[in-house]
Amino acid sequence: MTAEAPTAPAPSHGRLIPVTVHFDDLDALGLLHNARYPLLVERAWTELWQEKGIRFEGDWAAAGDACNAVKEFRIGYEAPVTRPGAYAVHLWLDRLGTTGLTYGFRFCSRDGAVTYARGSRVLVRLDAGTLRPAPWSEAFRAAGRELLRPDA
Repeated sequence: MTAEAPTAPAPSHGRLIPVTVHFDDLDALGLLHNARYPLLVERAWTELWQEKGIRFEGDWAAAGDACNAVKEFRIGYEAPVTRPGAYAVHLWLDRLGTTGLTYGFRFCSRDGAVTYARGSRVLVRLDAGTLRPAPWSEAFRAAGRELLRPDA
């Protein structure tokens, strides 16, 4: 299968995070398994937030902004990934609220020119003790503002 993927201009917002598709990420048809996309997106976000000093190190009470939960996840597949190798995930924020955020993503070629899948995910910041929504810290909000899509 050699489908041509839709092309997209290089990102003018957000960040491109390199990811690797391994042979065992492919399904029996030789396509990137649909369950691997969310995993690769999650790994890209984890890397980006760790660069900004936001990480989970095993203690939810001390996790701060890393204590959050997924409220919604959506993905649309645009073209098949048919081989292992170097790719990227383009990440940005569509909305940064008081206790939640919505981020957008594209699973794409390493240079960001070809889009294979795109989607969004809603996260809610939680208080570790009550598991109720809690406000993002100002440091997190400052880091998040750098990732906001210009027209968001």
